[in-house]
Amino acid sequence: MPGRLLRLLSLLQSRREWSGAALAERLGVTDRTVRRDVERLRALDYPVEGITGTAGGYRLVSGRNLPPLLLDDDEAIAVALGLATAAGGSVPGIEESSMRALVKLEQVLPARLRPKMASFGGVTAAVPHRGAPHVDPGVLATLASCARDQEVLSFDYRNRAGEVSARRVEPHSLVTVRGHWYLLAYDPDRADWRTFRVDRIERPLPTHRRFTARELPTPDAVAYLARSFASASYRYTARMTVRLSPEDIQARLFAPIPGEVEPLGPDASAVRLTADSAELVVQYIAALAALGAGYTLEAPAEITDRVRRLGLRLAS
Repeated sequence: MPGRLLRLLSLLQSRREWSGAALAERLGVTDRTVRRDVERLRALDYPVEGITGTAGGYRLVSGRNLPPLLLDDDEAIAVALGLATAAGGSVPGIEESSMRALVKLEQVLPARLRPKMASFGGVTAAVPHRGAPHVDPGVLATLASCARDQEVLSFDYRNRAGEVSARRVEPHSLVTVRGHWYLLAYDPDRADWRTFRVDRIERPLPTHRRFTARELPTPDAVAYLARSFASASYRYTARMTVRLSPEDIQARLFAPIPGEVEPLGPDASAVRLTADSAELVVQYIAALAALGAGYTLEAPAEITDRVRRLGLRLAS
């Protein structure tokens, strides 16, 4: 009995809604047994809500109290690592609460998982992203829950120029890059995918309208974000021709390029660098030049002047 209740709880936590028939099939029991087990979970303060309809069903909803969560081994390790590194992230105000939660988790961590957790703790560290914008943990939670539940999301968005527009999107996923959080979503009003900086999102609200998930035009959210960065045009743009293949460039640089790299034959590449910061563009120009291959540079005067001054400082 306890084992079946735990399996039922795990299923209810794995997705938003289940039909009674699907739960009975997964558990290998009758619909009547599922109904009895649901009542037992409710008696243990798990807020399991019944769904009306032709088949009927159940879903686990938010209640007054936080009931215990059921995590498998990989999920437990992932949560512990996330809590351990939260103090070095870009979400302010959660360092102390993260440590308290980590202590509670470690107290109940099964013995078989402790060596794995200890091995991570000895060789990992979090480097804070200085200068990265702070984001509201509540905003992140709202975006993540709407993406998980496939619920249309509305919010006000402030673009780079400071202009604010009302948006209504189908959220797909959250991605963090160099301390910045981004929401990847489909915008029906623009009939296209869009990325939004989370620190520029204001007043996000679930609309309680469901949508059917769309297929990304790239293998995953990270690949789409990289393509979006490459095709964007920011305040400063420079172009370099480097006598290396794109694979050699990406393999030898310390971080992904804020732009696009295209092959110009087997041993040459066209590199487009773009960013709102002139300093960042110059840093990547210097990094590419330091690879030791021949190159040419096309850039506005503000960029080339900075490159010359940097060269003089290095030479001196």
